[in-house]
This record gives sequence, C-alpha cells and structure tokens, in this order.
Amino acid sequence: MDQRPLQYGCQDHWTWSKKDKSHEVRLYGTRHTIAHFHPNWSTGTAAVRGTRVLNNGCYYWEVAISQRVFGTSMMFGIGTKKAKLHVDRFVDLLGIDEHSWGLSHKGLLWHKGEYRSYTPPFRENEATTIGLYFDGVKGNLSYFKDGVNLGVAFTGLTQVKEDLYPIVCSTAAKTEMTLGVLRRAYNNLQDLCRATILHHITSRNDVDFLNLPNRIKHYLLEDFHGVKSHENNVSSRKSGNTCQYV
Repeated sequence: MDQRPLQYGCQDHWTWSKKDKSHEVRLYGTRHTIAHFHPNWSTGTAAVRGTRVLNNGCYYWEVAISQRVFGTSMMFGIGTKKAKLHVDRFVDLLGIDEHSWGLSHKGLLWHKGEYRSYTPPFRENEATTIGLYFDGVKGNLSYFKDGVNLGVAFTGLTQVKEDLYPIVCSTAAKTEMTLGVLRRAYNNLQDLCRATILHHITSRNDVDFLNLPNRIKHYLLEDFHGVKSHENNVSSRKSGNTCQYV
C-alpha cells in the first residue's frame, strides 16, 4: 500500500541549486534535477542544496538513487545555509553539526555530530527511492523508502529560525540522485484558487483575457510555468484541491 503523504496536494517546483553545491557535484537535466557526485574519483564528501525553503509549510519530495549505492555515506536530509556542502574527508556530512539533519544509507540518523539507529541499512548496488516529508506545522521530518513510511525521524524543527532547505550528499564516486515527486500543501485559499485557474488555461496569453485586476494576473503568472510543465509531463493526473497527510 502506498503510504506517501500529500498525494492530493499541489505539485511543487524546485530543483538542485547551481550555486549552493560542492565543486564535486555536477547537475544535469533540463531543470537540474539530476545530481552527479564525484564524476572522476572521490576524495571526500560532496553535497548539494535544494532551492526550496521549507519553513512553515508541508512538503514531500523523493530522491531516486542510482544502483551505485555504496561507500562510507550517502545521505538525505535538510539543513540551513550554514550547513557544510563539502569536506575533504569521508564522513556523514548531514548532521555533522547543529546546522543539518540527515539519514545515511547505513540506516543511521545524524544531528549535532551524534547518531542513532533508525532503519536497516540500504542494500548496496540496488536502486531505491527515498521520500522525505517535512511537516512545518508540527516541526517533524519523516522518511519513506520505496513508498513505505519509516516514521518520524526528527522533531522540534519549528524551533529552527533560519531557513531550512533539502540537502543530499555522497562520498561515493560516480553516484547519482535524481529529484522525482515534488508535492506541497496549499498555503492558503488564494494559493488553491490560483492552482485551479491555471489548470484550466493553456497559455500565458490566456491570462491577459481574464477579467481580473493586473495585480492578480501577475500573481497567476508567477506559478504558470511550473504548473504547466508538470501537466505536460503528467497529463493524465488531475489536480486535487485538498491535502492528505500521514
């Protein structure tokens, strides 16, 4: 049974950051959704930050890992802009200090340089998909593995006042992590109305013919590209109007 949250939330639109990454990370794909770590050989730990600010919202995203699951540490989590994105050592980088929280492929949760067991280690050299659910209302971060809920991993995240972002890292050479499903809860009724209107128009020019104030037209266009890009890729999926949580 698929246990993933926000299945009826709206699609989110973010990617890996071209600026906030290790020099040992290469980004590929039309929207930089593929992070390739250590393209030649590895001499340390490399990370890349996502462009999505998570605080105060509810977000779910999935990271597909290539079959090259091995090495000292491949990690998935969140962190502030103070979180390290590269070190010249093989370490569990996410959670190495107070600025990040992470799950390693060895099944360990890390924060403030301390770890605890959370789930069995991932099978090496076997593809898998890791889902992360950030509940900014409760302040929790939960993980999913191939659609199965592993439970709440971290709590108390509402106490973090700095912006939080998705982050992944790897020590293993020539490994890839690709963003897949991206969902978020509707922020408010205005956000829901925008998504509903954009679902029924086909081009940016259609917005000009709507009998609406210019300020609202500008608001609609802010999210037009992301919504239509998703609908073109997944034309059979209909947009929902409620949010589902675990």
